[in-house]
Amino acid sequence: MRPALLFALLLPPLVALAALPSTAASWRSGWGLTEPPATPQAAPAQRGGLATVTLEGGGRRWQARVDNHLGGPVQVALRQPTGAPALPGLPLQTVLPGSASVVVTRLQLGADTPRLDLLLDAVPGDPTATPQDVAYRLPFEASHVQVSQAPQGRFSHTDAENGDAVDFALPEGTPVLAARAGRVMQVQGSFQENGRDRLGDRDRANFIRILHEDGSMAVYAHLQANGVQVRSGQRVEAGQRIGLSGNTGYSTAPHLHFVVQANRGMQLRSVPVRIVAPQGELHFAREAAGGSATPLP
Repeated sequence: MRPALLFALLLPPLVALAALPSTAASWRSGWGLTEPPATPQAAPAQRGGLATVTLEGGGRRWQARVDNHLGGPVQVALRQPTGAPALPGLPLQTVLPGSASVVVTRLQLGADTPRLDLLLDAVPGDPTATPQDVAYRLPFEASHVQVSQAPQGRFSHTDAENGDAVDFALPEGTPVLAARAGRVMQVQGSFQENGRDRLGDRDRANFIRILHEDGSMAVYAHLQANGVQVRSGQRVEAGQRIGLSGNTGYSTAPHLHFVVQANRGMQLRSVPVRIVAPQGELHFAREAAGGSATPLP
């Protein structure tokens, strides 16, 4: 989910639409779900992040168009800030197909409404999806599997969207393979640095998000700079090479962060999965006091 964006429409004598950062608390979630920088001049919403909203119309009649910038479904919520005068048609929630541009509501403003403020929230995935119990292949080729952080790991696997994640210790540049067939939904690949600042570094991880046929989504994160080797909308098969492992974002050493997530209604949640290596199915010991865990085939 991206942090909420605030769009202000000032009515006559001046009509202006500006994208401003919301003063509301940001919901930290997922990988690379950052909002674009605010634009100081009056303009439609900027393209970037998961989705953007643009107001179209004039006078007292407007319609809100939302553009989905991902190659898969996105759930969006459009609302007014707390305390704003109520408007018919708001708040609303809807799911947009991949790359869709949809007019989600039409607004009729009263004569006593001098300003229209809108907040847009977006989360990848369809909340009606039901993840299936399937076997995922190991997302790299290796005769030995080393886990640097198991599910529920205390370093960074403590939140809802990453609780079931697994960190595989891998040298930088190791080919990353699709663990399951699907369609590339989102990519980010231009970051080059890593650090231990949880707030400052968490959004700087290069990653790939792949949508599966049951609506679940796999995230392959901390990839090497320019190490993404697929594009949004591309179909991939299990075992296909999709990128190169790295050490970007909130990370202390080269590794691959692998997690399967589902949208549980404007919130991402990790999903426990079975991973099968050539040695057999991997079993992960939950961490009792931090540190690493070793898979037991």
